[in-house]
Amino acid sequence: MLILTVRSQNCYFLKADEVIRKRLLIDGDGAGDDRRINLLVKSFIKWCNSGSQEEGYSQYQRMLSTLSQCEFSMGKTLLVYDMNLREMENYEKIYKEIECSIAGAHEKIAECKKQILQAKRIRKNRQEYDALAKVIQRHPDRHETLKELEALGKELEHLSHIKESVEDKLELRRKQFHVLLSTIHELQQTLENDEKLSEVEETQETSMETDPKP
Repeated sequence: MLILTVRSQNCYFLKADEVIRKRLLIDGDGAGDDRRINLLVKSFIKWCNSGSQEEGYSQYQRMLSTLSQCEFSMGKTLLVYDMNLREMENYEKIYKEIECSIAGAHEKIAECKKQILQAKRIRKNRQEYDALAKVIQRHPDRHETLKELEALGKELEHLSHIKESVEDKLELRRKQFHVLLSTIHELQQTLENDEKLSEVEETQETSMETDPKP
């Protein structure tokens, strides 16, 4: 009995840290983990204080069963923990992918905005080009314009010749008119002289008629 008690106390002190460590690893998720640990501690105390070999063996088996349940719960908790870690890593990976996708979407949006602005400028330029083309279409082309300018040049040259001819004729008429005026003036002077001469002759005749004969 003394040897069993000493053995039990040594086992108690040797496994106390391991029991506490395993208890800390178990998160106590409401599935009776705390109760199992308490039951394991009580079974261990009863096993240490068991009076007979049969009672000690019974407590030992119960303690092993409880310990298996605790280890199973701990293993399940570790699996859940590992799964949560993997899920967290997966979520972080997904989060980074989402961030990259968002950054890519922002870049695409910025690029699309640039393309929209460029398309607007192109559309505006096309509208201006169309308006300018309509204005140009309303005017004759260069060939027709040159032909019209050539025709106008010929017409201007013809009018210039007509002008020179008219000016020559006008100058001739001016000279003829001057000659005519000079002739009229001379004729008028001649008429006046003739008239004066006639008056003198009439006066002389009258004077001779009035004088008495000797």
